[in-house]
Amino acid sequence: MFFSRILRFHVDFLSKKRHDFSFVYNTYRMASFSLSKKKVSLVGSGNWGSAFACHIGENIRQLKSQYHERILMWCKEEILDDGSKLTEVINKKHENVKYLPNKKIPDNIVAVPDLAEAVKDADILIFVIPHQFVKTTCEQLRDKIKKDAFALTLTKGFYVDEKTNELLLVSKIIENTLNIQCASMMGANIASEVADKFFCEATVGSRNDKNSEMIRQLIDTPLFRLRFYPDVEIIEMLGALKNIVAMLAGFSEGLGARFNTRAAILRLGLREMISFCRLYRKESTLEVYFESCGIADLITSSLGGRNYMGAKKMTETNKSLKDIEKEDLNGQSLQGPSTAKEVYRYLQGKNLLDRFPLFRDAHLICEHKIKPHVFIDNLGAHPEFEQKNHKQS
Repeated sequence: MFFSRILRFHVDFLSKKRHDFSFVYNTYRMASFSLSKKKVSLVGSGNWGSAFACHIGENIRQLKSQYHERILMWCKEEILDDGSKLTEVINKKHENVKYLPNKKIPDNIVAVPDLAEAVKDADILIFVIPHQFVKTTCEQLRDKIKKDAFALTLTKGFYVDEKTNELLLVSKIIENTLNIQCASMMGANIASEVADKFFCEATVGSRNDKNSEMIRQLIDTPLFRLRFYPDVEIIEMLGALKNIVAMLAGFSEGLGARFNTRAAILRLGLREMISFCRLYRKESTLEVYFESCGIADLITSSLGGRNYMGAKKMTETNKSLKDIEKEDLNGQSLQGPSTAKEVYRYLQGKNLLDRFPLFRDAHLICEHKIKPHVFIDNLGAHPEFEQKNHKQS
């Protein structure tokens, strides 16, 4: 009897130890697995940011073994007309009622008003904010992100340094301020259509194969296809410049211009876009201009984009662009006017305004220095028509 009790004690003890070890081991495995998964954060929650959240929020659920399903989305806090906070409404209704109404945001997207909290421990930061706020946002993020993180910018716009007249791209501001690599993604992507899951495509500029593969995993789907090129800067610049041409398309339609004229504006606008990009970087892949970030985005933005609609409304009503943003676009910012201003400053500093009459006139119209009809009157004098014989390049 005595030896029987001793034997049973040892069996029970070893069984308990085996159970405890198994529990500890499994807990360790789960913790290690969780730590190895990548975390994604969205910096921005406007019209395009919320639409992109709809896409990536659903897609990341299929990648649970590699990425954390929960995505924090930084949302600059706003008080709505009924007194409620925008972040709380987004998290409760799963809808950005101000900037993307009637579109369901997946419940694994969590709006956060604190910027530092939104990016904490993030491996991939996706910037989707107006370019006017990139500098100040990055300054707030300095020393608050992981050293081995990388960024992807969906922001369309750039700055010109007032002292040096140097072009400052959003990707470069992110890289220089945060000391991380930054890719760019641009394309013909109207926000509401992306949220509604209509087919679209985009162009990604990335020089890092590992980062490119993660971007492909997170974003590329049968309904949202990606094409990759190393021309980060050109892809990014095209995404900004097309907003200027889209405004001109809006001005022309508001004035009653016919299809022939409007087609000429798009062609000449594309020529100015390419010429401007080559001022920044002479050597670039010609094929990029015919990708989604180039001619496709130009066409889409000039048919139904925000800058096109704002410019058309300005011509038809004589409202200021600020009033149009407030009254007709529900507070959404037009990127075309600010980009036109930066481009004008850059070209003026290089004494090249006459070579880019469309870009020049777009800024002057926005500043109310010339009437919209003037740029159409000037089309026939565009330097593009000074060429007597076609020269092979």
